[in-house]
Amino acid sequence: MPRLGVNIDHVATIRQARRTIEPDPVWAAVLAELGGADGITLHLREDRRHIQDRDLRLLRETVQVKLNLEMAASPEVTQIALDVKPDQVTLVPERREEVTTEGGLDVLAHFARVQECVRTCLASGIEVSLFLDPDPRQIEAARSLGVQGVELHTGKYADAASPAERGRELDALRAAGQIVREYGMLLHMGHGLTYRNVVPVARIAGVAELNIGHSIVSRAVLVGMTAAVREMKELIGNDPAA
Repeated sequence: MPRLGVNIDHVATIRQARRTIEPDPVWAAVLAELGGADGITLHLREDRRHIQDRDLRLLRETVQVKLNLEMAASPEVTQIALDVKPDQVTLVPERREEVTTEGGLDVLAHFARVQECVRTCLASGIEVSLFLDPDPRQIEAARSLGVQGVELHTGKYADAASPAERGRELDALRAAGQIVREYGMLLHMGHGLTYRNVVPVARIAGVAELNIGHSIVSRAVLVGMTAAVREMKELIGNDPAA
């Protein structure tokens, strides 16, 4: 059964819409843990559109499960990570004009910058994962950097318009996942996963972790965070052979 990392960014999105103090993502993390979350994920963007520095520091003090910080490979956020010491950083691409992360990190195009960030975090004892498209060339580059994990971008699968297209994207994730595992790295998956589409991804061989945010937060608005996380845990833990 894959571990579930709950991304709480959009709890902060609701708060920042009114620039007030609620809902607090720190409260959301506590409730997510009560629902069975194996990790808490948050993205400290350079423009601070949702998660703020204060959130990260308080979460580091309060979260009892794995704390995974998504971040750009920038000097400013890297230094924050070194100060706060999350259990893991996941390096992602970041463009200020995007609504959400639109694709995987292009390690080949930005190798020197990514390499410096990876080296700095690893030297500080922070586990590193890279958020990548299911592209063997990018996975090979990740291996050369010595990172512990790769999170495959599942957005094309999630956005597939037909069963045939969805099947092709699922096959691409399976093939890329096998390469990740053959290289000895942990296999993570995330982006666009929902209660309706998560099960086939959760059943891919060797998936160690799923990171899901928007769908869980959306359901939590209606049923509460603890119940929403518990429902997702039940889905990804469902064994079709049982």
